[in-house]
Amino acid sequence: MKSDRTPRAAAVDGTAITLSGLCLLHCLALPLLSTALPIVGIWAEAEWLHKTFVVAALPFSLLALTSNRITLPTGLMIVCGYGLLASGAFVEAWHDYETQLTVIGGILLAAGHALRWRRAHVSDQS
Repeated sequence: MKSDRTPRAAAVDGTAITLSGLCLLHCLALPLLSTALPIVGIWAEAEWLHKTFVVAALPFSLLALTSNRITLPTGLMIVCGYGLLASGAFVEAWHDYETQLTVIGGILLAAGHALRWRRAHVSDQS
């Protein structure tokens, strides 16, 4: 089986996982820090930042979905994770659930990219 584990593919997965981690940090850590340092509260509530993360995640998600190493479960995790992120950022009616949607979406998205990376990495070793 031919691997798509090029430096570009590794960079896509690594960047996608890093973006998901930053998203989770933004959603979970900044609100806690804002109770101690009110200036951080401005960053925790910045809508433009959430939307920027979602827009930045799109090309990495699309690249991962179009690779020859994508499986149905991994693809569903990436699609559902991205959908939850986008819903939290752009669907005003769901604003009250923005943090929950973002956290679950970010975890699914990171897990999908990690599984894709692991599958390519394990098959390269065999």
